[in-house]
Formats: sequence, structure tokens, C-alpha cells
Amino acid sequence: MAVQTKAKYGRVLLKLSGEALLGDRKFGISPEYTRYLAEEIRKVHDLGVQVAVVIGGGNIMRGAAVAEHGIEEATGHYMGMLAMVINALALQSQIESVGVPVRVQSAITIAEVAEPYIRRRAIHHLEKGYIVIFAAGTGNPFFTSDTAAMLRAAEINADVILMGKNAVDGVYDADPRRVSGAKKYDDLRYRDLLEKRLGVMDATAAALAEERNLPTVVFDISQPDAMVRAARGEQIGTLVHSR
Repeated sequence: MAVQTKAKYGRVLLKLSGEALLGDRKFGISPEYTRYLAEEIRKVHDLGVQVAVVIGGGNIMRGAAVAEHGIEEATGHYMGMLAMVINALALQSQIESVGVPVRVQSAITIAEVAEPYIRRRAIHHLEKGYIVIFAAGTGNPFFTSDTAAMLRAAEINADVILMGKNAVDGVYDADPRRVSGAKKYDDLRYRDLLEKRLGVMDATAAALAEERNLPTVVFDISQPDAMVRAARGEQIGTLVHSR
């Protein structure tokens, strides 16, 4: 089989969890692993693909979790948004260090460290060849970074969402790290994902992606060149789609 050398998609949105920055740590950010992620993003950028990124904050702070310990839930979610900004800045620095121009746009105003989110400016950056990292989720409490990824992907007219998972190479009918013999799906509809409650993304994110007919490729970001293969349209991970 011939190896696909050109990208299938012209503009992609990469969704990373905050845990993607952990590496082998239990908390915080691994500079080494963040550098690895930057290199993987650079490879896709080198194909001529326009790349935007949404990253969570779970390696530092989960709003819902702190709410269980007496902090008002909305306040907890705002704390989580600040964690997302911290992660975006770390990833920005590493992407710059591998020679790719990058901008961070934040959904909450934090002008000293990031641009405000402005849709047309984000698209202009992408067209100029910049990586754009969207920080702070949607800027609203009670919405996950998954929902933020689908929203931003729709706003910038991305061709696909690349959802990078940690050591899980797609969508399974059970957690493959806990259940031996778990079945992997190569192809899945958003409707089936919701009905089976597979937990890959929250219901709001899946419903938005289905409505906008935005495909998602769920793949293992820890495998070198996996993101490049996904951008080329090779069979990798699980393709989640509307029909």
C-alpha cells in the first residue's frame, strides 16, 4: 500500500486533554513531553496544514472536582479555565522552540499573556501559517474543553477534529486499560457514541459536532507520527462522524 504523503485536511483542530502534558508525572507539566507534543504538531504544520489547538486543564485543576470540596462550582470552573491558560502558554513556548510561529487566544480577558479570542483574527493567523491555541475553554462555566473544541472548530471552519488521547488508540466499548478484550471501533456515529455512553466526549460536544457535520478522529497522541497519519487521512484510531 502506498504511503499517503499529502494531507487530506487543510485545517484541523487538535484537542488535547490537560493530562496530555503530564508525561510520566502525576501532576503539572512535563517540559520534555510538552516538547514532544510540539514536535508532533510541527510535523503536521510542515505538511501545509493549518493547525489550531484546544487544551484542557485537568493536569492542574478540574473545576468540578474542587467544587466537591466546598468551592462554589462556577468559581471552580473559572479556576479550571486559568489552568487551561497555563497549559496553553507552556505549549506555546515549546512550539516556538521548534521553530513554528504560534499565538494564544484566551476566552477570558488576560491581556498581559494572551490575545482575546477573536474569530476573524484567529482565522487570519491560521492563514498566515501560525499555530493558534485557544485557551480558557468557552469562557463560560459548566462547559467542558471538549465542547470548546467543537465550538472553535465550527467557528474557524475546521475540516476535522483530531482528538489526541493518552495511550488509548481509539474508541472502545469499555476501557481497554481495565477490561481485557475490549472491542475497538474503527468507525462510529456520534449518535451511537451517545447511545452507548462511551464517554469519549460529553453529550454537548457530540451533539454540536453531529449538528455541524464535523468528523472527529480519536487517536493515540503518544504514538510518534500518529497525528501526521491522522492529518493524511490514513486509517488510524476511530473516525466518529454524523452519518
